Amino acid sequence: MAWWLWVAGGFVLGIVEVLAPGYVFLGFALGALAVGLGLWTGLLTLALPAQIAVFALVSVAAWAVLRRIFPHQRGEVKRWTRDIND
Repeated sequence: MAWWLWVAGGFVLGIVEVLAPGYVFLGFALGALAVGLGLWTGLLTLALPAQIAVFALVSVAAWAVLRRIFPHQRGEVKRWTRDIND
């Protein structure tokens, strides 16, 4: 019955990602959704410590994949070279 808490937490973290972009919270949201969906479908039948471990592993893996897809430009600022109204 705890699956809905994981799914709700995933949605809350997804909303936080929209409010504070940077692909930081999106990895955690994907981890929470993965654990929630795993519990809901019956693929995961684990105690809470194991659920947290799966959440952590999936979150770190999702974060690493997102960093590869959307690299972080350190100290770079987007500079516009032309006006969009031209």
